[in-house]
Amino acid sequence: MADRVTATPAALELIEKLQKRHGDLMFHQSGGCCDGSSPMCYPREDFRTGESDVLLGEIGGTPFYMSKDQYEYWKHTQLIIDVVDGRGGMFSLEGPEGKRFFTRSRVFSDEERRELQL
Repeated sequence: MADRVTATPAALELIEKLQKRHGDLMFHQSGGCCDGSSPMCYPREDFRTGESDVLLGEIGGTPFYMSKDQYEYWKHTQLIIDVVDGRGGMFSLEGPEGKRFFTRSRVFSDEERRELQL
């Protein structure tokens, strides 16, 4: 079955570095506002999810969430989390690293949509 969220080797390397420094992590794909629409990385205990969030999967052993409203727009795509040079979101843990997580996406194939029952 297709994964709803995956990560590049560079993203997995940065996740591992941040886990060593901060412990268990989690991601939430922001829906705009202050930091645009970026994958935000937090210490797992510092961000509360609720009924309005969807767990898309895990990357590097780290849960990845998105709000239900935003998920409705993105559910036909696979999110591919990557890393680029630049400042991360001001609340995201990668900010001081001179890197930021970045979301790329691709539309699921017809077969993958059937598997995912979309």
